[in-house]
Amino acid sequence: MAIVITAFEKSPDGGLGLARDTRVRWALEEVNQPYEVRLVSFRALKQRAHLAIQPFGQIPTYEDGDLVLFETGAIVLHIAERHPGLLPVDAGARARAITWMFAALNTVEPPILELVVVKFLEGDRPWKAGRLPLVEARIRHRLGQLSDWLGDADWLDGAFGVGDLMMVSVLLRVRPSGLLGEYPNLAAYVARGEARPAYKRAFAAQWAVNNPALPPA
Repeated sequence: MAIVITAFEKSPDGGLGLARDTRVRWALEEVNQPYEVRLVSFRALKQRAHLAIQPFGQIPTYEDGDLVLFETGAIVLHIAERHPGLLPVDAGARARAITWMFAALNTVEPPILELVVVKFLEGDRPWKAGRLPLVEARIRHRLGQLSDWLGDADWLDGAFGVGDLMMVSVLLRVRPSGLLGEYPNLAAYVARGEARPAYKRAFAAQWAVNNPALPPA
């Protein structure tokens, strides 16, 4: 049986690779695993059939036979642990790769998501003007720390791995704000991730769902 993941029938980002199914697609492409995609409407997200596999009404989900998973980090880690290519063989390097994966999700991404909330969900609220600089300052703080760690290295800890996949995916979310461009080594790091053939295939697949008549952006 093929792996089946869920994705938005129509992604809020218009297929620009920011929806979380892109992370799962990318991981599967990196380890050369075929998969199928079941597209889900916003209405279907809240219906019983989807809630039976994703209790919070989100995407993506992952089904492989009797195994059903949700939460992008858990799915990507499962893929990396099951198939060679994203986790090092050495135990220490493997643990560090997983650490970077958690750092992307738990340390770097939260203030970036807060920026999205302030700009788009609370854009008409009276506190936006005062809150926005505070959120941007928190993002700059995290990006500065990450930039210092990366330095002139290509990847976070030696060869490309699951930590880089998740970190690049997170940083892509902040690029539209212009903040990523303030850290040239991080912007180049993201560009290296986007240049990987597996990422290009994942991006093209999501783009095609949302823009069937247009070539990938």
